[in-house]
Amino acid sequence: MDGSDHSADADAVHLRPGSLEDLYVRHLPELTRLAFLLTRDVASAEDLAQEAFIKVAGRLRNLRSPEAFDAYLRRTVVNLCMSYHRREKVARAYAERERARTSGRAPASELPDVETTDEIRTALADLPDRQRAAIVLRYYADLTEAQIAESLGCSVGAARALVFRAMETLRDRIGDAP
Repeated sequence: MDGSDHSADADAVHLRPGSLEDLYVRHLPELTRLAFLLTRDVASAEDLAQEAFIKVAGRLRNLRSPEAFDAYLRRTVVNLCMSYHRREKVARAYAERERARTSGRAPASELPDVETTDEIRTALADLPDRQRAAIVLRYYADLTEAQIAESLGCSVGAARALVFRAMETLRDRIGDAP
C-alpha cells in the first residue's frame, strides 16, 4: 500500500459521522455558495461561511434539536451577509463622499461598471438585501416559504411578499431582455 492510500484511510477515520469536522466538510460548500449568491464576492463568501460555522459550532450544545442545525447555519449566513451589505454600503457612501469632496463634483448616481450582457445578475444585485436573500433562498436553495421565513426571521406572509416584490422588480427590469 502506498502513502496516498494510507492518508485517505487516515482522513476517513478522522471524519466520524456527526463530528464537528464532518459537519464542517459537509456544510461548508453549501454555505459558501449561499454566501456567494448573497454577497457576489468569492473571498467574502468564504469568510462569511466559515464565520457562520464557527458561530454555530460554538453554540452547538445549546441547540434543542439537532435537526435545526442546517436551518440555524443558513440563518446565520443570511444574517452575516446582511451585516456585510450594511458595512459595504457605509463604505461605498463614505468613498463616494470623499471622492466628491476631493474632486469638487457631485457624486455619480450610476452604479459602478457592470457588464450589460449580465442583466439578470445586475437586476438581482440591485434588489434590496432582504428581497435578494428571499429570491436566493427560494430559487437557489429551493426552500419553502416557511423555511425562508425562518432564515430571514420574519413571518411566512412577509417571506411570500419579499419573494413576490423581488420577482415583480426583476420582471420590470429584465422583461424586455431577449
